[in-house]
Amino acid sequence: MNLKGRSLLTLKDFTFKDIEYLLDLAEDLKRKKRMGIRGELLKGKNIALIFEKPSTRTRCAFTIGCIDEGAHPEYLGKDDIQLGHKESIEDTARVLGRLFDGIQFRGFKQETVEKLAKYSGVPVWNGLTDLYHPTQVLADFLTIKEKFGHLKGIRFVYVGDGRNNMANSLMIGASKMGMDFSIAAPKNLWPKEELVLECKKFAEKSEAKITITEDVNSVVIGADVIYTDVWCSMGEEEKAKERIKLLKPYQVNTSLMKKTEKNTTIFMHCLPAVKGNEVTEEVFESDASVVFDEAENRMHTIKAVMVATLS
Repeated sequence: MNLKGRSLLTLKDFTFKDIEYLLDLAEDLKRKKRMGIRGELLKGKNIALIFEKPSTRTRCAFTIGCIDEGAHPEYLGKDDIQLGHKESIEDTARVLGRLFDGIQFRGFKQETVEKLAKYSGVPVWNGLTDLYHPTQVLADFLTIKEKFGHLKGIRFVYVGDGRNNMANSLMIGASKMGMDFSIAAPKNLWPKEELVLECKKFAEKSEAKITITEDVNSVVIGADVIYTDVWCSMGEEEKAKERIKLLKPYQVNTSLMKKTEKNTTIFMHCLPAVKGNEVTEEVFESDASVVFDEAENRMHTIKAVMVATLS
């Protein structure tokens, strides 16, 4: 599999085989790291890490992933460069592309990461935008694979805000990988119909199923995975009171977990979590919770993406 020179802007652009390759590579790199084997697969590479939005997991995962394989990471916060302010995104991209071998962007507009990829001439990786969060999905899928041994046929239920970047990205990824994917959310928080139709086309090829419903209680029966995210994404804090009222019936609590009728169901969350809102403390701290496995796997999968597209 040759992904050299490719950007990761959304998993729409990646095939089943591409994603499978990245997960296999991440497994191998994770195994080597745990054995204390340091790599040189990114030796001599310089990586720009652009952050409009603050981050714990994304920043640390990219930084450690670079260092582990011999690259130099350069953090560029919103006040460190002129991106879209005194200088156009296009011009910043062309400058950074001359200086760096790869660029990570975490921020607001999907359009920004797409312009960086178009004009920089080097691989660009989406560390999160308002629409998509593909590196998180890779970490989630690696975690599921570790727990169940496979992805195809997994019954995956996403509960809560069904039109945010995580719901979008998980639906894309699940439809590519042959998973039975459901979103349980109030109707006004469903994903865009255009994206649902696009994912249903992916699903035809992979034999996946996609269900969008308001009925959380019936859809979780038989679920292997229950996944949720914060009820207010970054920049939506003023909607908190309204969202809490709307989404309270979609809280992941012990009662909801029991409705799966399985004792092997895992709970997932991309973090950070607002305990007491989208998930109770009891579920978050339960044996079913794999949230910190996901957090660690951000680094292994991000490292795999950089290695695959640069070396």
